[in-house]
Amino acid sequence: MADLSHIKEHADVIGADGVHVGTVDGVEGNRIKLTKKDSGQGSHEGHHHYIDGGLVATVHDNTVRLSANADVAVTFEQEEDAKS
Repeated sequence: MADLSHIKEHADVIGADGVHVGTVDGVEGNRIKLTKKDSGQGSHEGHHHYIDGGLVATVHDNTVRLSANADVAVTFEQEEDAKS
């Protein structure tokens, strides 16, 4: 796992295949909080999603590259808690 302290707000999160997964809103504990605009559609719209820090392969400049392809990484996203 990469050092999450190097992740900057508004960094691009991309899968191992280079496909855009989201944009960093912040880091909370061992998770990357994605901006709401990257939350998807339908019931997933309008709230934050989180990527587990264990999926982060590298952090370079303004890009967070995951160890999984984008289509796989989104299946691991976590929903925002109702009280968050």
